[in-house]
Amino acid sequence: MGGWAIAVHGGAGVDPNLPPQRQEEAKQLLTCCLNLGISALRSSLPAIDVVELVVRELEIDPLFNSGRGSALTAKGTAEMEASIMDGPRRRCGAVSGLTTVKNPISLARLVMEKSPHSYLAFSGAEEFARQQGVELVDNEYFITEENLGMLKLAKEANAIVFDYRIPAVGLESCSAGAGAMESVMQMNGLPISIYAPETVGCVVVDSQGRCAAATSTGGLMNKMSGRIGDSPLIGAGTYACDLCAVSCTGEGEAIIRATLARDVAAVMEYKGLGLQEAVNYVMKERLDEGKAGMIAVSRNGEVGYGFNTTGMFRGCATEDGFVEISFDNN
Repeated sequence: MGGWAIAVHGGAGVDPNLPPQRQEEAKQLLTCCLNLGISALRSSLPAIDVVELVVRELEIDPLFNSGRGSALTAKGTAEMEASIMDGPRRRCGAVSGLTTVKNPISLARLVMEKSPHSYLAFSGAEEFARQQGVELVDNEYFITEENLGMLKLAKEANAIVFDYRIPAVGLESCSAGAGAMESVMQMNGLPISIYAPETVGCVVVDSQGRCAAATSTGGLMNKMSGRIGDSPLIGAGTYACDLCAVSCTGEGEAIIRATLARDVAAVMEYKGLGLQEAVNYVMKERLDEGKAGMIAVSRNGEVGYGFNTTGMFRGCATEDGFVEISFDNN
């Protein structure tokens, strides 16, 4: 075993021209979460505890798309989903359609540990949350002014928004004219004031070689009510086993088709690839035209990541002192 390692992401699809203030806010949050995880690992917390701890912190902060700050459905509500997986015995828990649970990732863990099932959704998940006594809040808690603005633009453009992109026709309908829009700072064709974030996740291997993964999201902006993405689907957005742990972000439907997270473990096991080799292979060979990113750790204390979008917010650290916080290819 090569010691502990941790990686965290705040979503794929980041524009390289993201304003410096936004870059700094995201890096500060990732640094805070990474340090939280490092401290927990140095205190010998198991990997499964660390991934829950870190993702809870990301869910509380509205900067990224999970918990407070979740992307909104076409009805203007937040419907959240999350999953968690403990590698040693491949135990897992997942939830979808949450509207009042403050920390979806913790309910996912309770599904894993306190129910006979692996996945609960919508009213059944909410009822289980009440039975377990988790903290509940009104749906308005999750809704931010930025995301209300993003939803308005998405509706006017008749689009479901993934990784900050929207057809140009939508921008034209939201301005006094093309000339007016040219003077506004934009990111992937969107005004900065309606920036929309992406999924969060964390993967950890502890000093005992135990791997765990956790992923949480509000899904796509302007999604149909009831839509379920890759984040709560074990093997698609989240996977952990005795070899590695993986958390994905990006175009959910493409990640689902590719069973992206599980495939990393599969090519490590069946092709004998190393962690980064496996990530590179899966990103190149399994996504077709889909856009996504992932973070991963191995039981040997390695970290890896990959993305085919313009960027991916991420941070990682290993026991030997390596630390990185970045969002682009530099």
